[in-house]
Amino acid sequence: MFTGIVEEAGRAEQIRKGRKSTELFIRPRKLRWTVRIGDSIAVNGACLTVVGKRGRLLRFDVLTETLRRTNLCQVRHGTLVNLERPMRVDGRFDGHMVQGHVDGTGIVRRYERVGTDYVLEVKAPRRLMKYIVEKGSIAVDGISLTVAAIGRDWFRIWIIPRTHEITNLAARRVGDAVNLETDILAKYVEKSVGRRRD
Repeated sequence: MFTGIVEEAGRAEQIRKGRKSTELFIRPRKLRWTVRIGDSIAVNGACLTVVGKRGRLLRFDVLTETLRRTNLCQVRHGTLVNLERPMRVDGRFDGHMVQGHVDGTGIVRRYERVGTDYVLEVKAPRRLMKYIVEKGSIAVDGISLTVAAIGRDWFRIWIIPRTHEITNLAARRVGDAVNLETDILAKYVEKSVGRRRD
């Protein structure tokens, strides 16, 4: 379980087809000192397992299903990716419940500075929009954010300067794909209500 409070933006060094899987190598700035082989890390919001360490690099095996559902298939040398370790049992819960199970990708349709803050608008698949509500939570590339407004197929979020600076949002441009994980509570409510109607 994660909280969507990104600890840093690491840099992808390499993504390649290995003998058994697709291998992703990431260079974190500080997390490498506290991460061990077997640990889970949310990479752009997708829960991955550290399977190796090589110098300052962390190595992950990425499933074909994960590549299909996320923007990790677009990662190249130098791409910034958001990194978060799982929430500690005795830790503070600062964001919202993020599972690290990406529902799909959206497309950045607007990202610009407005005053001292930033406004982000994302075009999302219709199948996900039903779970996105104004003032609700959503994880965008693993970042826990609050929805400020919604349209038919898009939603808007306001970003504070610190979030812009320490995450991969500083490198995001219109047209980029972002990973989306909607609030798990909305999915459970939908399933529960659906059962009652059956």
